[in-house]
Amino acid sequence: MKIVFLDSISIGNDISLEGIKKEGELRTYNITDEKEVYSRIKDAEIIITNKVYVGKKEMESSEKLKLICVAATGYNNVDIEEAKRRNIVVANVKDYSTESVAQTVFAYILEFQNKINKYNNDVKKGEWEKSPIFTMLNHTTFELKNKKIGIIGYGKIGKRVSEIAKVFGMEILVAKRKGVEYKESFRYSFEEVLKESDMLTIHTPLTKESLNMIGKKEMELMKKNSILINTARGGIVNEEELYWALKNNELRGAGLDVMEEEPPKMHKKLFELDNIIITPHIAWASKESREKLMAGIIENIRDYKKGEIEKINIWRK
Repeated sequence: MKIVFLDSISIGNDISLEGIKKEGELRTYNITDEKEVYSRIKDAEIIITNKVYVGKKEMESSEKLKLICVAATGYNNVDIEEAKRRNIVVANVKDYSTESVAQTVFAYILEFQNKINKYNNDVKKGEWEKSPIFTMLNHTTFELKNKKIGIIGYGKIGKRVSEIAKVFGMEILVAKRKGVEYKESFRYSFEEVLKESDMLTIHTPLTKESLNMIGKKEMELMKKNSILINTARGGIVNEEELYWALKNNELRGAGLDVMEEEPPKMHKKLFELDNIIITPHIAWASKESREKLMAGIIENIRDYKKGEIEKINIWRK
């Protein structure tokens, strides 16, 4: 059984592939260009892809292809309808990055509240040495207790964020999705969450409905001293309008782990601002998270080999 991993660099060099090697003859490529897909998968029964697109043309080039393992939760890089037509199993991995993403959300929040990097930089520049007293109060810091955190998207990650927030003594505001009726009484209207939150964190997929969900209109509703955090998908927050809001102090700050274009070539003027933290789509990528992802891929391959297709075939769910 031949297995091809098209973009193994996406899970890092510190994650072992030995488990996959036990399941078949593994061939790995760090990166695969669009033009290289055809030749690399032509004799594969199983392919593993994180971001490499697999559509009709790619599937046509591999008559033996039976299983596409997506090394992620999202599977928008696979033509599901074409896979269904060809009876090719498509398997993703769910819930592997919950702890990592939730932890990153609070890394942003704590940096904005505690100013650790600002103080660290001041000390290393010799500012503490010049202080006439034992301490320095150059940057105002804030406690999280009694602050309100708004959560847009209340799946596994959103719920984990709320659990951590409760430990800090924060008030949780879970937003309703527009046009959806909820039985739960704890949800607040989308507009109320925008208006009341001291921190707003996004954990919803990128869809037609969520594209540019947070733009100028929404940012104007938010508190001027609030923090906006997006670890979900680029495109949910309008970056041009976020720049306007941060530049004009409509928001106190923002933390972005995702951008419309990755790696970014546009909207780089955001990088010039002091009140934004930008990380390169790494909220999901703790070592433990990537190990869980690899274990999920191996489990999907084993289920396929055992004939347990219903368990992993996402287009039948």
